[in-house]
Amino acid sequence: MKQAIFFISVSLIIMSSCTIQKKQADLIVHNAKVYTVDDAFAIQQAFAVKDGKFVAVGTDKAILGNYDSENIIDADGKSVYPGFIDAHCHFYGYGCNLLKRADLVGTKSFEEVVERLKEHYQKNPSEWIEGRGWDQNDWEIKDFPTKELLDEAFPDNPVYLTRIDGHAAVANSVALKRAGITAETKIAGGDVFVSNGEPTGILIDNAMDLISDIIPQSNEEFDRNALMAAEKNCFPVGLTSIHDAGLSKETVDLIDIMHKEGSLKMRIYAMLSPSENNLNSYVKNGPYTTERLTVQSIKLFADGALGSRGAKMIEPYSDDPENTGLFMHEPDYYKNICAKAIEHNFQVNTHAIGDEANRFILNLYAEYLNGINDRRWRIEHAQIIHLDDFKLFGEYSIIPSVQPTHATSDMYWAEDRVGAERIEGAYAYQQLLDQNDWLPLGTDFPVENINPLYTFYAAIARKDLKGWPEEGFQINNALSREDALRGMTIWAAKAAFEEDVKGSIEAGKFADFVILDEDIMISEIEIVPNVKVIATFSGGEQVFKSE
Repeated sequence: MKQAIFFISVSLIIMSSCTIQKKQADLIVHNAKVYTVDDAFAIQQAFAVKDGKFVAVGTDKAILGNYDSENIIDADGKSVYPGFIDAHCHFYGYGCNLLKRADLVGTKSFEEVVERLKEHYQKNPSEWIEGRGWDQNDWEIKDFPTKELLDEAFPDNPVYLTRIDGHAAVANSVALKRAGITAETKIAGGDVFVSNGEPTGILIDNAMDLISDIIPQSNEEFDRNALMAAEKNCFPVGLTSIHDAGLSKETVDLIDIMHKEGSLKMRIYAMLSPSENNLNSYVKNGPYTTERLTVQSIKLFADGALGSRGAKMIEPYSDDPENTGLFMHEPDYYKNICAKAIEHNFQVNTHAIGDEANRFILNLYAEYLNGINDRRWRIEHAQIIHLDDFKLFGEYSIIPSVQPTHATSDMYWAEDRVGAERIEGAYAYQQLLDQNDWLPLGTDFPVENINPLYTFYAAIARKDLKGWPEEGFQINNALSREDALRGMTIWAAKAAFEEDVKGSIEAGKFADFVILDEDIMISEIEIVPNVKVIATFSGGEQVFKSE
């Protein structure tokens, strides 16, 4: 009898141990191909989410056997990736463009620019007429435009049109007069083009501020709408985090407010513009971090852009022998800000395009970084590097932050600008990756399209969307698929000191992820630009679902 009771007791213990109490999750995703982008680049089948974070990642059996939820998604074998991160863009500026500026991207002549402007003005009448996106390199006549057509079309309204790269603009006579710009106007770090004793309307780099500073400032309602408009377009392409390259204190404060009230969900790494107000308000207090906002960096400009020949070159431009470009400021300006950044543990992220600008910033950083370090100071774009200077990135742990679609946008004319020798050090992403073994990727939108899959495609194929050139542009500097995905997930997170909380699908990190209709890691590379996002999740919340 005692023996029977013993066996019954043992059986009950065994049975109770087999009926494990499942843990409750807010969301379970299973039957998926989950690219975790963890250290092993492991591929899993399922994961569970609780309180906005991944709590477990593994096989279908492990997750479904240990977790239960009222919200279970069968991914039907689709591929799942960490939420995409754009490591360099202008999120707020993009939103402003959507609301008030004429879209001039893709115009084939200045006449077409003016026609688009007229259409925009009819639909959106305003005192100031603004537009962005023209590129004279796309026109049959590749010279900079002049103000005459604008004067004829808009004799009474000030007009201000920014080039696609944001480093040149054309204005009409009304705008020039309001800004007090004449043939005698000079400004450090900028240029006012003059012909026949009067300004042509073209302004380069710092000269642009003479007009942009007098355009009436937006109000809070507009800024809120701009941020929401940008977010509305970013979630459908799989972006869950962005690095906004140059913001004011007022915009950062508004982003923080909107995050806390729940009206804005995009995670933002804010690079501060280096105004005294920004430096005094944020930098002196050290890094500021919430779940959706990090303020830990200062954005500087060393030079202008290659397309407008403002990039600072060691030797003159091949197609403009009298011009070497320009520096935006004197050396002491950069040194003072670097010193403040070191003192308050802030990152410095500097725009540098030309080989001399990159050499100057590399050597400047070296003065403060003292060899191998973990300060993660960045050079944004790192577009043209002298072959002797690549090693400096590794020697001082300087991080190049690059945008692969710049290569495929510029490849048609870049060699004409810099010549056959210098082009070897241009858009050299694999050479840059080799220096520190990690490389954050972005788009620089609205300079380029916001879609991160275009970034992925350009990094690997190094072709335009029509598949040109057939062999790829400087294909020796193409990235592997694994490294391209890392660049727009975990390495982008690392560039913002956020690799412990985002950038991969791992327990303890924010549940930011995207489901695609094709597996970009194995599909034909040509179809990648047309791959669609099925759903985007931020903190476990579905923020986009395709129809």
